[in-house]
Amino acid sequence: MITYEEIKNNEVIKTYIKAADDALNALGYTEHSFAHVTYVAEKAGSILETLGYPERTVELTKIAGYMHDIGNVINRVDHSQSGAVMAFRILDNMHMDPTEIAMIISAIGNHDEGSGVPVSPMAAALILADKSDVRRNRVRNDDMSTFDIHDRVNYSVKKSELKINEAHTIIKLKLFVDTHYGSVMDYFEIFMQRMMLCRKAAEKLGLQFKLMINEQQLI
Repeated sequence: MITYEEIKNNEVIKTYIKAADDALNALGYTEHSFAHVTYVAEKAGSILETLGYPERTVELTKIAGYMHDIGNVINRVDHSQSGAVMAFRILDNMHMDPTEIAMIISAIGNHDEGSGVPVSPMAAALILADKSDVRRNRVRNDDMSTFDIHDRVNYSVKKSELKINEAHTIIKLKLFVDTHYGSVMDYFEIFMQRMMLCRKAAEKLGLQFKLMINEQQLI
């Protein structure tokens, strides 16, 4: 069986992740490279592991998380769908079981807030992990005077935490925001659609989604 470690060490996949991030960098986007995809892979896997899903499902979720943004090498528009097609070709060439490929590409193809739907627990975990990765060091622009709203919001987040409570009833995203750089309203201006998708993803997993910013519950 193909493992998460094999995927992480695959030179073809590494090439596509780097090229995809280079393309987004040229377009002015925040970091979508190895730090981001590794965070998403391991956080998504951790969500399902915490909820008691089978070990192999957790492993496949990590694979989906690691590969979820490769479609950006083609274009930011519809990158989830193009990434799913790319993942199919790569994994099929690696002779992965078709049932497992189907689970992975379905999750990848549904992670973007523009058209994504949490069609499975794997897709739901991927959505929650992806949308929770808001942090200062994703900002690549060194000139604060030219920050756009995405730069301001990401730079303003000093710390973010995504945790499931002990009763396994709530998943909570806690953000600690320095409002000197970006306001809470800035966050909602660009991330409201993402937070609504997170709510649907949490419901797919039998959880309630809560958002807290500076210890104040907002969703």
